[in-house]
Amino acid sequence: MDTVLRGAKVVDGTGSPARAADVGIENGRIAAVGDVAANGAKEVDLDGLVLAPGFIDIHTHYDAQVLWDRDLTPSCWHGVTSVVMGNCGFGIAPTRPEHRSTIARTLENVEGMSVEALEAGIPWTFESFPEYLDALDSAPTRLNVAAMIGHTPLRLYVLGDEATERAAKDDEVDRMRTLVAEALAAGALGFATSKSPTHAGAEGKPVPSRLAELDEVMRIAEAVRDAGRGVMQITPGEGMFVDEMAQISKLTGRPVSWTALLTGIGPPGTAITLLDMTADAGDNVWPQIACRPLVMQITFEDPFAFSSIDAFKDVLEVPRDARADVYADPSWRERARAGAGGVFSIKWDKTTIDETERHQALMGRSLTEIAAERGVEPLDAAIDLALEEDLKTRFRVVLANDDEEEVGKLLQDERAVLGLSDAGAHASQLCDACFSTHLLGHWTRDMGILSLEQAVWRLTGQPAQIFGITDRGLIQEGKAADLVAFDPDAIGVTAQERVWDLPAGADRLIVRSTGVEHVWVNGTAIRENGADVAEARPGKLLRGGKA
Repeated sequence: MDTVLRGAKVVDGTGSPARAADVGIENGRIAAVGDVAANGAKEVDLDGLVLAPGFIDIHTHYDAQVLWDRDLTPSCWHGVTSVVMGNCGFGIAPTRPEHRSTIARTLENVEGMSVEALEAGIPWTFESFPEYLDALDSAPTRLNVAAMIGHTPLRLYVLGDEATERAAKDDEVDRMRTLVAEALAAGALGFATSKSPTHAGAEGKPVPSRLAELDEVMRIAEAVRDAGRGVMQITPGEGMFVDEMAQISKLTGRPVSWTALLTGIGPPGTAITLLDMTADAGDNVWPQIACRPLVMQITFEDPFAFSSIDAFKDVLEVPRDARADVYADPSWRERARAGAGGVFSIKWDKTTIDETERHQALMGRSLTEIAAERGVEPLDAAIDLALEEDLKTRFRVVLANDDEEEVGKLLQDERAVLGLSDAGAHASQLCDACFSTHLLGHWTRDMGILSLEQAVWRLTGQPAQIFGITDRGLIQEGKAADLVAFDPDAIGVTAQERVWDLPAGADRLIVRSTGVEHVWVNGTAIRENGADVAEARPGKLLRGGKA
């Protein structure tokens, strides 16, 4: 035995009641649970702490960041020990050299990533997806990493520039299916795609996956069926919702998870209705829910939150330094104003100025109030304020998931899975990588919506089972020793802070944890007594969900 953990209340990830037990670790795995003799092993006193399996984040978009940040911050500060990438059909492989810039600009528009950071930070030592997995595996990581192959880079790789323009031909679909089969054989966790109308990529064009017909997705999914393992993750849109996802799950015999089921996307109760619809359509289709309000801090330099408004495609088509000219055009304003009357008509009351040098006197006031004073529409008020500050004004927009009563009901419903941290995406706009500590602090301790055992299951056993991460997520003999010990009375999150530590000096928001005292990955401590263990990188590439 290498290490024995003593004195903790063990919550094992199955949902079973907590119990007092020792946990022995040997060769990176859990060797014993119960009364464990030390026999010369290192002993760690966890009195007063909860010991749980390491948390699993199934929706991170760390595809690029992992290549320059092998510690996968800030997830590693919040008890997360395994992350899944390739979500929504985005990623950086397979990518031909001539499409590297297109991929970077796509990620800039759809996932709010700094194109400068991407261009400076991605070492393009790979082209195919198996080569990308080898690149991930070529240097140690702090956390375990699993990756799905994304439909958008796959389609661009096979169809070239026409991927954003047309349906695929039969031979092209066959080629994509073959490449997905190769990716799965090399260790891809699954296949992901998106039909979301909000996903406008390079030059404001629809991301390639949006041009795919249902038949294309079904035929590619046959590779998942033939592999006999893997998960499919889908962001729905026209022609791709619960009925189609149920068809895919039935075809493949594999889980399908869709993103994201949020409150505020319709009248109160809409999210619960959609959950019922999903469950009625198929018993292996899993909507992803979030435990934090979807709040973005946006600028009109990078107007991701407005990408569903047709006129904003004109903005995304041009470089950042030309976007002010588009905003100043009266005819563009008229089109944008007309398109903003739908979903955003109920968001302006929840939109405030969050960061500014010029408009300090207006901070904390809603755009509805500011617009009324100026005698203009809220969108015009926001753009005018931004233009007065070279588009640097940062607005805080509450987009969805702020109905606590309905979110609580979703969290209690076992037909959904917890996801959507977007930990590596929208880095300058939000930081929900802290979802695990928020769940345990806010929803479990403070609100009592979930029991400790339910919350830990949400973070461990359930996502591991659905996403096929077979040797993690539970405290059981033989499982990998991914573990977190936390103080249930202190666990939580700190205030957001903005830092400039990405490649090329790009900025991001980070949130740190409280109460996370110890974390082990594959039996090695990466956090001790509330502080990171410097240079500890025992994480593994989870090929096919296993190390």
